[in-house]
Order: sequence, then C-alpha cells, then structure tokens
Amino acid sequence: MGSRSSILLRDEEIDEIRKETGFSHNQIIRLYHRFNRLDKGNNGFLSREDFLRIPELAINPLGDRIIHAFFGISRDQTLNFKQFVKVLATFRPVQDGSDNRLNSREEKLKFAFKMYDVDGNDKISRDELLLVLQMMVGANISEEQLGCIADRTIQEADGDNDGLISFEEFCGAMDRTDVEQKMSIRFLH
Repeated sequence: MGSRSSILLRDEEIDEIRKETGFSHNQIIRLYHRFNRLDKGNNGFLSREDFLRIPELAINPLGDRIIHAFFGISRDQTLNFKQFVKVLATFRPVQDGSDNRLNSREEKLKFAFKMYDVDGNDKISRDELLLVLQMMVGANISEEQLGCIADRTIQEADGDNDGLISFEEFCGAMDRTDVEQKMSIRFLH
C-alpha cells in the first residue's frame, strides 16, 4: 500500500481499514483520493511538505504542531495511506455503542498532548506551554501575561509538583472538557 503501483485499493484492504478505523467504505475511498491529491511527488506516502500545502494548515498558527502530532506514529517522517487514515480516525466523532479505540477519548487526548510536548519527552514543561501559547495568540498578549497563564496552568495541573505536566496530569486537567466533541470532524459518507 506504500507504493503507487496499485492505483485503487483492493476490497480486502478497504475492509481491513474499515474494521480498524470505523470509517465506511465510501469514506475510505474519499480519503484515498484526498491522499493521492496531497501526494504531489507520487511517492505513495505523504511528507511534512505535503501537509504544509494544505491551505488550512499553512495558515493555522498551530499548523506545524498539528503536523508534528500527525507524524507521531511514523518513524521515518512519512505517512502511508493506512497511517494517514489511522490518524484521521482519531477525529471521528465518538458514537454510542462503538468500541473503536482510535477515536476514543484517550486517543484524542494523546493527540492533543503531543501538540504541547514539543521535545517528545512525555512531559509538558513551562517553556513548551509558553511556546504553544505564543503560537496561538501571537502578539495579542504580553510575554508577562503568557507567563502567568503558563505558571497557573502548570500549578493547577501538576499533581506531583515536579514543575511538569505528565499525560496523566494532562488528562486530569482536561477532565471536564468535552474532548469527544471538540476534537471531532464530521466526515462525509
């Protein structure tokens, strides 16, 4: 599936992806066509540069962090179609009675956590929090105000008082946030 030699997905591949991600047959076909349009080099995989050509990501102040989180499952900094669909499955709305782990609350929180964990050490430091806050607000808030926001966030979320936010602490801080709704995209059937 990583090469372009097979222009169309085989039914077995679609069925496997459908079972793993919860996407419908038609959604997978649409995503495959979108994947091929993004793959400007006809390589059978997407690079960071391919994602940066998406206008919505290119203008998003967090575009680079979103792209970074997308590549969290890839060791070689490229995504094949199956990896691409698995990441997108994280953003499928959670449906009652569905037991797809890819779009669970925990997976959505892991994706969000990766956006803040700039150095990838599984902890969010004050500096990392400040960096992401600066990306979000630009020059609209002073450095001093951002520092206060970062300090208060760490103080409230840091349960073990190590000055860092672990994934577990991040989940606790997000406990009252409707992550299932806020991190969902409606995919066309």
